[in-house]
Amino acid sequence: MNQTSLFQQQTIGLIAGQGRLPFLVADGAKKAGLRVVCVGLKDQADPDLAGHVDFFAWASVARPGRWIKKLRSQGVAETIMVGRVAKQRIYTPWRILQYLPDWRAFRIWYSRLRHKDKRNDTLLNALADELASGGIILDNSIKYCTDHLARDGVMTRTQPSPAILQDIQFGWEIVKRMGDLDIGQAIAVKEREVIAVEAIEGTDEMIHRAGKLCKSGGWTLVKVAKPNQDLRFDVPTIGVGTLENLKANHAACVAVEAEKTLILDLPQTIALADQYKIPILGQK
Repeated sequence: MNQTSLFQQQTIGLIAGQGRLPFLVADGAKKAGLRVVCVGLKDQADPDLAGHVDFFAWASVARPGRWIKKLRSQGVAETIMVGRVAKQRIYTPWRILQYLPDWRAFRIWYSRLRHKDKRNDTLLNALADELASGGIILDNSIKYCTDHLARDGVMTRTQPSPAILQDIQFGWEIVKRMGDLDIGQAIAVKEREVIAVEAIEGTDEMIHRAGKLCKSGGWTLVKVAKPNQDLRFDVPTIGVGTLENLKANHAACVAVEAEKTLILDLPQTIALADQYKIPILGQK
C-alpha cells in the first residue's frame, strides 16, 4: 500500500450542517482511531465542531468545489455528509448574490438536475455524483454512531396508552407513503386523524404547528425512514431538543422507526422523555 492510500485509509472527511449529528459522527470516528477532516457549511454548522476534529475549514453551502478542494488537500477520499441544511434558504430573494455558487453548483442545478424535480433525494443524489466526479465518495452516514439507533419496542419507562398505539398504527402507513414520495418523514396524529404533515420546514416547525392546531394536546409524533432510505444522507433523528419541543407543544408520544432512526444523546433523551411522561416507541 502506498503512502497516499494509507493516508486516505486513516482519514475520514466530514461535511457538516446543523445540529448535534455532526458531533456524534466526529466523536465516533475519532473513537475508531480515524483522523477527521471537516468542512463546515457556513451559516449552518456549529463553530464548536472545530474542537472535535483534526482539521476544520468553512465553506459556503453553494460552493461544493471548495468542499472538494479542502477535503482532497487533506488526503480525504471517503466522506460523511450529515447535519441539517435549511433548504428553504435556497428560495430566498437574491440567493445567487447571497451564496455565490461556484461552477460545480451551477452544473448540479442546471445540468445534473435539468428536467428533474428538486426534491431532497434528487438533489442529494446529484450532489453525490458531483462530489464523486471530484474524487470525494460519500459513505454511510451512521457508520460511526450506530449505538444511537432506536431499538424495537418502548424505550422509556413511560408506556403509551392503547389509544396512542392505535394512532401510531394509523399514522405509520401514511407517513411511509409520504416518505416514498419524498415529501417528508413525520406526521402528527390524534384520534386517528392527521393534524400536521412535515414538508420543507422540518420536523421541529411541524411540531410547533401541530401544537398550535391541537391546543388540547395528546397528539403523537410519528417519524420514519424513507422506504428506500439512502444511508449516505441524513437518516431521521430525534433528540433532547425534540423532546423539549414536544413538551412545549403538548404531545403525548413519539414513535420512530427502529434501527433506522438516530436518537441523539440517547441516554439523556430517554431520561428527559420519562421526566416529561412522553413515551418513545421504536417500531419496525
